Amino acid sequence: MSKFRKLMAAGVVTLAGAALAACGNNSSSSSAGGSKKTLNWMDKTEIEGMDVAKVTDATSFTQLNNTMEGLYRLGKNSKVENALATKTTTSKDGKIWTFTLRKDDKWSNGDPVTAKDFVYSWRRTVTPSTGSQYSYLFSGIENADAIVAGKKKPNTLGVKAVGDDKLVVTLDKRIPYFKLLMGFPLFFPQSQKAVEQYGKSYGTSSKTTVYNGPFVQKGWTGSNLSWKLVKNKNYWDKKNVKLNTINYSVQKTPSTDYNLYQSGKLDAALLGPQASKELKNQKGYTLRKTASTIYLEMNQKKAPFNNENFRKALSLAINRKELANSVGGAAEPADTLSPENMTEVKGKDYTNLVRGTATKQFNTYNKKQAQAYWKKAQKELGKKSVSFSILTYDDDASKKGGEFLQSSIESALKGVNVRVQSIPKKTALDHAGSGDYDVFLMGWTADFSDPISFLDLNTSKNSQNWEKYSDSTYDKLVAESKVTPSETTRWNDLVKAEQRIISTQGVTPLYHPEEAWMVRSTVKGVVYNGAGAPYNFKEAYIAN
Repeated sequence: MSKFRKLMAAGVVTLAGAALAACGNNSSSSSAGGSKKTLNWMDKTEIEGMDVAKVTDATSFTQLNNTMEGLYRLGKNSKVENALATKTTTSKDGKIWTFTLRKDDKWSNGDPVTAKDFVYSWRRTVTPSTGSQYSYLFSGIENADAIVAGKKKPNTLGVKAVGDDKLVVTLDKRIPYFKLLMGFPLFFPQSQKAVEQYGKSYGTSSKTTVYNGPFVQKGWTGSNLSWKLVKNKNYWDKKNVKLNTINYSVQKTPSTDYNLYQSGKLDAALLGPQASKELKNQKGYTLRKTASTIYLEMNQKKAPFNNENFRKALSLAINRKELANSVGGAAEPADTLSPENMTEVKGKDYTNLVRGTATKQFNTYNKKQAQAYWKKAQKELGKKSVSFSILTYDDDASKKGGEFLQSSIESALKGVNVRVQSIPKKTALDHAGSGDYDVFLMGWTADFSDPISFLDLNTSKNSQNWEKYSDSTYDKLVAESKVTPSETTRWNDLVKAEQRIISTQGVTPLYHPEEAWMVRSTVKGVVYNGAGAPYNFKEAYIAN
């Protein structure tokens, strides 16, 4: 799910005491202006883009999930539901999938959506010159790996259109989670006409994007913090779309969103630590569990982060319990990279299989051990002191997370000097993607409910591997998990891989977030999934 980059803010919005004092005065309005067909929603970060092939963050994927549509739509608990596919058949070996498509779907410009739009979309995404950071998810589709590596042409990808309403997909190997992938926006169709018409501007604003989903986007210019989703008159299932408008706004500062909720200008508000405690018994209090992990990504192309002992020293200097308490909601300290309650293996939570010596030794606060590893690193680096910056988004929660880490590290490790660099999300992503950073406080939300969504990310040749972690043992384990026909062997490989990246501190898990929201009781039918694109508003409505 889903990055995405499905990057998340490093926490939730804080709430000022003054706002809490007003918690008993909830507005009775269902939405601004009293409209029963208008929903007023918020997000904590801005849109990165609307190009299916290039999007990497959760905010943008939510937008795509509601303005566009693929073969399937994911309902409650990630249940796979037919969308553009009306019928699916598979070969006995599970390698050939044939999708029959509905004939009444149109783009917002009036053009029909056909099987050729899927072929064009997928080929464009895996073409190296497109620059998709998610092309690795096509691995397993015939020739995808070779195309991404520049060894074969995009037209050899295992996808073809048979007329307008039949799509045939050929796999190199059976993919256990293939149906879930097809519900992820990366695999949605793209209009070749629109992409070519707008060129480099495609997907950079509402006006330079076309849509085939329940809503069309209006008013996003590329950097502004408010826009609208408007019911798509060309959508094939418009009769089941109850809302006419969703007013979106980005809320970054403390208390603002809750104040707007109190005044009836928002129908949902993300809560901070104190508010989460004070309002948990109030009507509308809602916990959103995410298949997510917030972690530190260190640029291992440069010193001192290429030193394993230094990475271990930083990890051991962080009190994860205190950090989790500071960000609110029901955040839990992370000792594994994969979140709990995402994947079950033979009746056991996958993370219970991962936990062991490595997780206890390197992901648990231990000031004395942190200092010991710092001494080892000093000798290996030939330095008594180091200075570096922690890159964060510029929302209040991310800033506070950075400041907490700065204080923790500097107080535990004498000679380590930390600066917090908080900048707009898009700029931060650009810096991280180009390698222009020291340490990045970021998060990942699973694209689908399987630990491979986290582990594949950090293989040495993955375009999303911004930290440039490179470990041959880790790479081998992840690669073998993809080709073994044995489910038992697959899980063993994934467990060993996760233990390996923790024991080497390829990334440093901090906490698993669970967001606390106030959602107006009149808001019904909103589908939330912790993995993939979080929100599905197709059948949302405002009750009387």
